[in-house]
Amino acid sequence: MSTEDLLITPLNALHRELSAKMVPFAGYDMPVQYPLGVLKEHLHVRAAAGLFDVSHMGQIRVSGENVAAELEKLMPQDVLGLPLNRQRYGLLTNEQGGILDDLMFANCGDYFLLIVNAACKHQDFEWLRKHLPTSVNMQMLEDQGLLALQGPKARQVLSRLAAETAAMVFMDTAHCAIDGIECWLSCSGYTGEDGFEISVAPEKADALARILLAQSEVEFIGLGARDSLRLEAGLCLYGHDMNDTISPIRANLLWSISKARRPDGARSGGYPGAEVIAKELKDGVAEKRVLIDVEGRAPVREGADIVTASGDIVGRVSSGGFGPSVGRPIVMAYVSTATLKAQQPLFASVRGKQLPVMFRPSPFVGQRYYRG
Repeated sequence: MSTEDLLITPLNALHRELSAKMVPFAGYDMPVQYPLGVLKEHLHVRAAAGLFDVSHMGQIRVSGENVAAELEKLMPQDVLGLPLNRQRYGLLTNEQGGILDDLMFANCGDYFLLIVNAACKHQDFEWLRKHLPTSVNMQMLEDQGLLALQGPKARQVLSRLAAETAAMVFMDTAHCAIDGIECWLSCSGYTGEDGFEISVAPEKADALARILLAQSEVEFIGLGARDSLRLEAGLCLYGHDMNDTISPIRANLLWSISKARRPDGARSGGYPGAEVIAKELKDGVAEKRVLIDVEGRAPVREGADIVTASGDIVGRVSSGGFGPSVGRPIVMAYVSTATLKAQQPLFASVRGKQLPVMFRPSPFVGQRYYRG
């Protein structure tokens, strides 16, 4: 895709003004890093507050008769039980149990707001339109701005500008004015840190970004650090760690399937692929997504094989890179469940070398969401 074909966010001119390195991403011209550099950007988010432009993401407003019940027919999550002004992580699944996309959905009273991945947003919209009844209205907020303020000082920054945000806990949502600019925001993010995602009218996005950047704790952060931050926190990236051939069970996302929606739950099944997923819950799966520690400092990238001492391939890396917060390689991979149960020595095959690896049960950096 040529530069001329790329879409831009409402903050494109600001990124260029601040000398961001721009790259094509999901059809958009996006900042991968700023002069600070990926490593320092990453560490700044862990120590203070980082501002991300995520306006390329899809924002879909869904309203109408029985909208919660209708949305619940398309996801293995509890939509009906989601309280007002709360948000939940969700999955759109196909008839084979594969994940079409992962998303956030919020109960805004007379409508639901869905935040979906940039590369999937138009196909998500068409999928929803095809499967929701005509009584349900849908609107893609095409040009809406979306900013993410993330880090241990994000809360003090935002509460300085909008006092009511200080009391918000993880997955709360609210309409508020930030220094006079009307916004909708959620207490959530993609770094493992406390923070907020802020939806704002496109004509106000630049002004809002400048207000936030004027705070001493805040630096602009690009896609490079966003990726290493989410990987340290053990968070999946759609198209890499999950796709439409991988079920929530294989992706180790059972926690996201609400108890009411599981086979023994009050409102079990009824969504695409429910039977497949129920069978996998009962019988198990051949492989699962896991987090892996690597011995040494050599990077292990996506696509590398996970092998036994004898060289048998038992898995593959879905995401891999360097974790600036932990000072070593960090890896997410799919590994055969039989191998995981056997607890045998495993290795990552990198350029003809076998690097010892070990399964880890928790994220590389603990998630620090504020829960009150």
